[in-house]
Amino acid sequence: MNDATDYAIIPDRKSIATVQREIRFFPTDNASPKVLSPDQIDAWNRDGYLGPLTVLSDSDTQELREYFDDLLAQTFAAGKDSYSISSAHLKHPRVWDLLTNPKIVSYVADLLGENVIGWGSHFFCKMPGDGKRVDWHQDCSYWPLTPTKAVTVWLAIDDADLGNGGMEVYTGSHRHGLIDFDTTAEDSGNVLDQVVTQPEKYGVHRFTPIAAGQISIHSDLLVHGSAPNQSDRRRCGLTLRYCPADVTAYLNWERKGVVVAGTAPKDRWPGAVRPF
Repeated sequence: MNDATDYAIIPDRKSIATVQREIRFFPTDNASPKVLSPDQIDAWNRDGYLGPLTVLSDSDTQELREYFDDLLAQTFAAGKDSYSISSAHLKHPRVWDLLTNPKIVSYVADLLGENVIGWGSHFFCKMPGDGKRVDWHQDCSYWPLTPTKAVTVWLAIDDADLGNGGMEVYTGSHRHGLIDFDTTAEDSGNVLDQVVTQPEKYGVHRFTPIAAGQISIHSDLLVHGSAPNQSDRRRCGLTLRYCPADVTAYLNWERKGVVVAGTAPKDRWPGAVRPF
C-alpha cells in the first residue's frame, strides 16, 4: 500500500480528463511588486519565464547539495532511480523548508498575489551520461488544477547548462492555451510521457543556463524541456510548485498544499503538515 504522502509523478490521464478546467494564461497585474521590478513583471507576462534569480548563498548551496547527495544515496539503496523523489516536502523537512523559504515565496507572491499555496516538490536529477531527456511539454497538462495559474520554481542544486542537459523553453508559448501533444512510450527515453511537436510554432526558443543556488520561474503553460545529459557532470534541480489560493485541486491533490503566504480557505486547501 502506498504511503499517504505518495502521489503519482505522472498522473492518470483518464482521471485528469474528468476535471473541468479553465485553461488560459492569467497575466500578473501588480503595480507595486515587493521584490521584482516592473520590467520583470512585464517580462513574465510576455515570456512566461523569469530568471535566473539568486536565492541561496554559496554556503547554503553547498549544504543543500550535500543534503541531496545523501538523499540520493538513500534512494539508490532503496532500488529507486534519480527521478523518483517526488512530493518531497511531505516526506523531508529540509524540502518543506525550501518550499516555504521566504525569499523564494516573495518572488512567487509578486507574480501570484498575496495568498499562495505551495503544493509540489520533485527532484529532477540527470546523472552523468544519463541519456534520458524531458521532451517538450506543458506542466498544466499533467495537473488536476483549475484555473491554470500555477508556476514552477526550478531551484538549481548543480550548475545547469547546455552540456549537462539544462532546461530550454519557448518563450511566449504560454499564451496559446493547452497545446496538442503526442504520448510517448515508456522505453522512448522521455522522463515524462508527452511531447509537443513543432514547438517553434508557439514561441521563441531560449536556452536557460542557471547556476547552483539560483532559481528560474515558469508558467504552467510554458512549453519547455531538456536534452539528455551526455556530460560527466550531474544536473540536479528541485522543482517547487505554487499556485494562488483561489485555485481548486482535484484527485486529492489539495492534500499536498501548504499555505506559504497569506491565507487559504480550509475547504479548498486543508493544509499539509510538516514532516519530522
